[in-house]
Amino acid sequence: MESAKHAGDAAVAVSKAYGVETMFTLSGGHVFPLYDGAVHEEMRILDVRHEQSAVFAAEATARLTRKPGLAVLTAGPGITNGVSGVATAHFNGSPVVVMGGRAPQSRWGSGALQEMDHPPLLDPITKLSFTASGAESVGHEVEMAFRTAVASHRGPVFLDFYMDHLFSPSPVHDVQTQTPSPLEPDPGDLAGIARLLAEAERPVLVYGSDVWMERAEEAARDFAETWRLPVIPNGQGRGILPSGHELLVTRARGLAFGQADLVIVVGTPLDFRLGYGWFGGKDGAPLARVVHIADAPSQLATHMQPAASAAGDLSVVFWSLGAACGEAGVKPDNYAPWVTKLSDTAAAAIAGDAELLASDSDPIHPMRIYGELGKILADDAVVIGDGGDFVSYAGKYVEPRQPGNWLDPGPYGCLGTGLGYSIAARLARPSSQVVLLLGDGAAGFSLMDVDTLVRHRLPVVMICGNNGIWGLEKHPMQLLYGYDVAAELQPQCRYDQVVTALGGGGELVTKPSEIGPALRRAFDSGIPYMVNIATDPQIAYPRNTTGV
Repeated sequence: MESAKHAGDAAVAVSKAYGVETMFTLSGGHVFPLYDGAVHEEMRILDVRHEQSAVFAAEATARLTRKPGLAVLTAGPGITNGVSGVATAHFNGSPVVVMGGRAPQSRWGSGALQEMDHPPLLDPITKLSFTASGAESVGHEVEMAFRTAVASHRGPVFLDFYMDHLFSPSPVHDVQTQTPSPLEPDPGDLAGIARLLAEAERPVLVYGSDVWMERAEEAARDFAETWRLPVIPNGQGRGILPSGHELLVTRARGLAFGQADLVIVVGTPLDFRLGYGWFGGKDGAPLARVVHIADAPSQLATHMQPAASAAGDLSVVFWSLGAACGEAGVKPDNYAPWVTKLSDTAAAAIAGDAELLASDSDPIHPMRIYGELGKILADDAVVIGDGGDFVSYAGKYVEPRQPGNWLDPGPYGCLGTGLGYSIAARLARPSSQVVLLLGDGAAGFSLMDVDTLVRHRLPVVMICGNNGIWGLEKHPMQLLYGYDVAAELQPQCRYDQVVTALGGGGELVTKPSEIGPALRRAFDSGIPYMVNIATDPQIAYPRNTTGV
């Protein structure tokens, strides 16, 4: 059998067999053979300015393409710099393989440069974390890493390689890529859920990111439309029912969750974003019965006892649940008054937004930015949120028209994802608009990676909502204590000039009338471009949950 040049070749060849097209990295000597393997295998190498951006880019690649992402990190601080990205992938269920360098085995224990045992650090936030056992087994172990990452419930896998092993000869590995077998849901569980739907008068469906990641978006939309069920999406569930759909009732969320008698949550945890799974109980309504459906049993809620639950391949779940609904005598007409009430409430809320979306207030109201952006966004635009209050407005007022086009940090809430996500989005969707919505606080975490956008010719429109404060902290501290500390940033800080200094373009906007023209210049520029918009620091997003 022909031998690979070295273990780096073997690792990259397996990665490519699993659909990896880009290796995200920051240069480090411990992983040179992986770079050499990428050259031999004609895999794109995209180097960033901070390792967190490499992992965030790999994670966003996985979430946008629904194929595994790959990040390669050098030993020691290269890997510790990537930990927040790995944790984000863990909480988002993103299939990411992170390969790390490691001090040579021949020097282990003698104090080699950046000698550190990485797997124990990564173990709590990965599906699997281990050190490759030798050059001869690298192909097999890399395949195990990818196979584990893509199996339900998806998630990150970490493996590192002794540096001397990577440089050593390694046999060619005959890759047998495996598509995970669909997990069949229990028919009895689905029959029980169907009976609950037959008894309900005010049901609500919640679609989360795993519906998209499981490629179940068509089955999910068909299920909602067939049984006339109102839908509230979160995460990458956004866009499964497009903006304007009659069953999409996001803007009636308070009424829907407050008065529902049955809430079926699919493909997302019952976490702080969903009131920990407690619904109903408003305006005299009893507490709602709750159903939790996940792609794997490990993802079902354990902190509460749902009325019913089911786990399995989500497309199969929707098809089989539809059949069970027919057998249970579910009648969509029973929900018609409830759907009409929610639709009317949502329409009224949308109509009520018009004034602030067109606000001429000075300082600028954040909603005016979204009023202008909505006029420009294409149907296939990828919108990325990285921030607090400013991005919360986006979650409310930017409604995707297609699934898979919304990225935010997810339940881990890690700031600094934006530039890595933007890099990946531009590669994954080369013909689409890519818009990064940045809070000015979030901008401080990753703005240096504009250099990466420039070097690799990746045009992205960045919109910075610049209110000069940590809004998520300043306003609550004022409410609690009557004062705030550690919550101030520079008013009208010129983040746009940072972008131009790094080779992109940008401008500062201080008047409402300037927003629309500035956004159009950004989209027309064909380069990384920031529209840095000074907003009113006195305006706090009216949130209902703190996540505590």
